[in-house]
Amino acid sequence: MNSEDLPQKRPFQRQRLIAIVAASASLAMLALSFAAVPLYRLYCAATGYAGTPQVAKLPPQARGTRDLIVRFDANVAPGLAWKFEPETPEIKLHTGETATIYYKITNMSDRASAARAMFNVSPDNAGAYFDKIACFCFSEQKLAPRETLELPVVFYLDPALEKDAAMAGVDSITLSYTFFVTKPAGGVVAAGDKPL
Repeated sequence: MNSEDLPQKRPFQRQRLIAIVAASASLAMLALSFAAVPLYRLYCAATGYAGTPQVAKLPPQARGTRDLIVRFDANVAPGLAWKFEPETPEIKLHTGETATIYYKITNMSDRASAARAMFNVSPDNAGAYFDKIACFCFSEQKLAPRETLELPVVFYLDPALEKDAAMAGVDSITLSYTFFVTKPAGGVVAAGDKPL
C-alpha cells in the first residue's frame, strides 16, 4: 500500500462513521416517539398531572375537614351511537369520605358495539387528590343492541388536598368521561351506527 491511498480511505471512513451516527440517532428518536405516549401516561397516573385521577386500592385511613362539590360530566365521541349520562349531576363530598356514583350507558343502535372511557378531572391540580377505587374506565365496555348498563365509580378525595395551597380556593371538582369507539373484536361492531 502506498501513501497516496491513505488520504482517500480516511474520508470514506469518516463518511461511514457519520452515516452510522445519523442512522443511530434517527432510530433512537423513532423509538422515543413510540415510547412517549406510554411514558406520559405513566407520569400522569403517578403525579395526577393534567387532571389524571389516581388509582387507589383501599379507602382512605383518615377523614379531612373540607367539603367540596364533585360534578359529573359524560360525553360520547363521534361515531358511537351511545347515550351516556351520570345518574346524579353532582354531590357534596367530605375529604376522605368514600362515595359511589353511577353512570348509565345505552347502546342506541341495532348493532353490538364496544367502547372505552377516557377520563379527566378539572381543575388539573385536583387530579392528584382524586382517588378512584373502582371505575368502568379500567376496562372496555361492550353493549348488545339497545342494551343499557349502570356503571359505578367508587372514589374519594384525598384529605392531603387540604395542605395544597393551589387547592385552597377550589370548592368544586369535575370528573369528566368520554367514551371512544374501540376496534371490533370477536365480531363486535363498534363504529358506523347512527342513533335512531
